[in-house]
Amino acid sequence: MSMDSSGFPYVWFSYADGFGDDEGMGEFERNLARQKPFVILSDSVPDENRQPSHEERKRLSLWMKAHKADLRRFVLAMVVVEPNAVKRLAFAAFGVIFEKFWGYPMVMVESRDAAMAQAETLLAKVGR
Repeated sequence: MSMDSSGFPYVWFSYADGFGDDEGMGEFERNLARQKPFVILSDSVPDENRQPSHEERKRLSLWMKAHKADLRRFVLAMVVVEPNAVKRLAFAAFGVIFEKFWGYPMVMVESRDAAMAQAETLLAKVGR
């Protein structure tokens, strides 16, 4: 996974490099350390054929538990771009599980413009 925080509080995320690598998790921690609300945006969804290994799942779970309070406090949502309406609908059920695990909602939108608009709305609610 990788994170581009150059546009903070708009943080672009990608699953392209796998799940929970040191560099991606380090960037995530640096964003949490800012102690300011932010939105994670992504124009990629996990590859159905590439699921996290047992070790990756364990590592992510331990990391998430260690950062749970900050995740709930500072990450307003993960906004995922998925142009296909059927796929967006299919991910809706996953969103419930995602929020229970990570502590913040996952919102599916149809375009990057819609993702940015959603992020702006979320940030405006907390008075960024």
